[in-house]
Amino acid sequence: MEAGLSHSMEDGTNPPKPLDAGALFVLKSKGSWWHCAYHLTTSIVSPAILSLPFALSLLGWVGGVFFLTMTALVTFYSYNLLSVVLEHHAQLGQRQLRFRDMATDILGPGWGRYLVGPIQIGLCYGTVIAGVLIGGQSLKFIYLLSRPNGTMQLYQFVIISGVLMLVLVQIPSFHSLRHINLVSLVLCLCFCASATAGAIYIGHSKTAPVKSYSVHGSGEHRLFGALNAISIIATTYGNGVIPEIQATIAPPVKGKMFKGLCVCYAVVLTTFFSVAISGYWAFGNQAKGTVLANFMVDEKALLPSWVLLMTNVFTLLQVSAVSLVYLQPTNEVLEQKFADPRIDQFAVRNVMPRLVFRSFSVVIATTVAAMLPFFGDINAVLGAFGFIPLDFILPMIFYNVTFKPKQSLIFWGNTLLAILFSALGALAAISSIRQIILDANTYRLFANI
Repeated sequence: MEAGLSHSMEDGTNPPKPLDAGALFVLKSKGSWWHCAYHLTTSIVSPAILSLPFALSLLGWVGGVFFLTMTALVTFYSYNLLSVVLEHHAQLGQRQLRFRDMATDILGPGWGRYLVGPIQIGLCYGTVIAGVLIGGQSLKFIYLLSRPNGTMQLYQFVIISGVLMLVLVQIPSFHSLRHINLVSLVLCLCFCASATAGAIYIGHSKTAPVKSYSVHGSGEHRLFGALNAISIIATTYGNGVIPEIQATIAPPVKGKMFKGLCVCYAVVLTTFFSVAISGYWAFGNQAKGTVLANFMVDEKALLPSWVLLMTNVFTLLQVSAVSLVYLQPTNEVLEQKFADPRIDQFAVRNVMPRLVFRSFSVVIATTVAAMLPFFGDINAVLGAFGFIPLDFILPMIFYNVTFKPKQSLIFWGNTLLAILFSALGALAAISSIRQIILDANTYRLFANI
């Protein structure tokens, strides 16, 4: 049956391999490079970039702009390396559709099953939890703009955000998100423009806060602050689903991912640098965890209410699209486990497990987000253990093992980058865990923060 045969062949040299239900139903290869650009932009440009002014406050102007630029260059390079490796295997008739497939074929079965697969699923699911939480926080902010003395609690808004995801998660495949992710691209430009304009407006206003660009603390605190900032920047540029995005492209795939990445990084550079530099310029070392928090002082808005409302609406809608993208690896695993690839995707036999298990995964994510509104600290650990290995280390290893460019500049450059980011990842993980320990006394389940 043709529907169940691998669409990994591009030259017809190898016999087709049957696809499991996860690859067949969730990772349909029907998209163009434009669709790929929409998916890439949604997966990278998210409300997490609103924390970049805070990261710059921990590094200062020179260190902040340097790491912001270096991380952009390294991730663009590493994502292209992943794409080249995927294209190489596709041309050999062995198209790899998932990160764990790459690890299994290139490094061995144990790497895919016990390391790369669990890291990716944990990272993506953690991002979904954070997305539901951010959605709840945006809803609460909108609510308090209209009812400053309102009594609704954060967990109630998180549940509302989860209900929205409960509906959207039933969208059947990654390719089906292409129109949503086009809207998401527009929304990310909108909320970044709002945040940038808001910071510039406040920075020039008569009520502008006193700015200082010196880095707080000294010695140990400054070191761990810098490591935390590097972790934030790396996590913000992180993706973690490059193979799954490339899997949505209709064959032949050669060159299409590069075009998508060029469009994506045009948006990335525009949004990341505008938000980071304007926010740090306006608030200096007083920049908070998200720049939107700086728009309020003693519960008094420094901007017109309609600007704050508009920015939070854009954020709420866009983070829903981001959560959908990062739900795809979980959806694919559930589909692989419980669906039957021999019958139609929309047969009752396949629809019922999809409805039940996807809904259950969203209910769990919503429950965790409501219980742990301080999940941002935990997510920093996930970023250190997830985004850095998947996006800064493994692409270099995959390329070197696949092409074996020994004694070449590329080989040694990749090796150096892998070692450097392994060390940075380990230090960032220590810094993130330390921050959790320091903040532990403030943690409370279902806190209304």
